[in-house]
Amino acid sequence: MKLTNFTDYSIRVLIYLATDPLRRATIAEIATAFGISENHLMKVVHHLARVGWINSVRGKGGGLELALDPENIVVGELVRSTEGAALPAECFDKATNTCVITKACGMRDVFAEAVEAFYAVLDGYTLADLMGKRNKVAKLLFGKPLLRARA
Repeated sequence: MKLTNFTDYSIRVLIYLATDPLRRATIAEIATAFGISENHLMKVVHHLARVGWINSVRGKGGGLELALDPENIVVGELVRSTEGAALPAECFDKATNTCVITKACGMRDVFAEAVEAFYAVLDGYTLADLMGKRNKVAKLLFGKPLLRARA
């Protein structure tokens, strides 16, 4: 299953913010760090703020920060939120399905089971789990490992 860029960028934003949670970041910083368009990230950040995973603080000293502890951001929930309904094949969308064998084909059941297993694995991980090599990530993103402990 291939995730959309929207989901990929959402995970990257959260990892960026979780890497150094004691400071706020800007969309421009994150875009530069990952080589991503600021316009794309604006849409991602808007979604993440709307669903409550990040806070966007305006004004001097403002920026983006995690709204929840990394331990409380479940990867499966994030992916469901950013991907929408899981439609791995045409027959999963009743509105657009034109396949004549849908009623007799077993593919739909197999793919449904696979999607369920996919999300079951992702539900077992949090953003904190993705931060196992936090200092290495910090070095790649910020050019140096973090010197202070995480709050």
